[in-house]
Amino acid sequence: MKNEQSIAKAALWMGGWLALMLTMPVAGREAARHIDVFQLMVLRSAIGLVMLSPLVMLAGGWRSVRTPVLGQHIGRNVVHYGGQYLWLYALTLIPIAQLISIEFTMPIWTALFAVIFLGERVGWRKALSIALGLAGVAVIVRPGGDNLNVGQLYALAAAFGFAISVIMIKTLVKRDSVTTIIFWMLVIQTILGIVPAALVWQVPPASAWPWIAVVAFCGTFSHYCMARAMVHAEATVVVPMDFLRVPLAAVVGYLVYAEAIDIYTALGAGMILFGNLVNLRRAGTARIPAG
Repeated sequence: MKNEQSIAKAALWMGGWLALMLTMPVAGREAARHIDVFQLMVLRSAIGLVMLSPLVMLAGGWRSVRTPVLGQHIGRNVVHYGGQYLWLYALTLIPIAQLISIEFTMPIWTALFAVIFLGERVGWRKALSIALGLAGVAVIVRPGGDNLNVGQLYALAAAFGFAISVIMIKTLVKRDSVTTIIFWMLVIQTILGIVPAALVWQVPPASAWPWIAVVAFCGTFSHYCMARAMVHAEATVVVPMDFLRVPLAAVVGYLVYAEAIDIYTALGAGMILFGNLVNLRRAGTARIPAG
């Protein structure tokens, strides 16, 4: 009974994650119609920091977010900032379903980078997962074909960046709480974004501010929802729930922007998701600390 209650709580937190992550592409695309992506990113981080403040206070105030590994946070967020920029820019160029499908190669690249940089062993599951991810991307992007879009390459580069960020964050979660990690993400990315945003700055029109606020809210609290879900259930329970994001993203793209899904995107997405599932079955089942 206790296990069922924990899974139910995890499912509720994942419901919040899915809602926020499906809202983010729409809000991001609408906001980017009015302001440059660099400006959107710095506003997202700065506003998100204000939104996060109540959680910081509940966690014990500003002392609770002190960290002995600030340098690691900076390195991780430089990479993550680049990934976020590429993701948002790709959002303005390709259908939402394609973007989300390619983003889902991130766990596969994480597995590959763990082999290269952390010396992890390559079992048959990991090898199959990587092969399926590569094949899925090839089906969606179809390199050499007439349908290749630079936005697809940006999305793929964003997935690389997110994968490297995940590798780097593995050491951070051993020392810092989730709230601390999100706090420093917002602080560092605000600082990183000041100069690029200043170079393209324009006063956002009134119609853009609601979208900017939604991007900030989704970008800040989606991570928190996922973290809370992982507190209540193992990764093998939580992560498959996120797979719903691919078909739901296709539905959102169709309903909001009338974006049709071609057979190549559907087939490639299926291969990527299956590759993730194969790799997930060999993954550890550790939960992350509450924060």
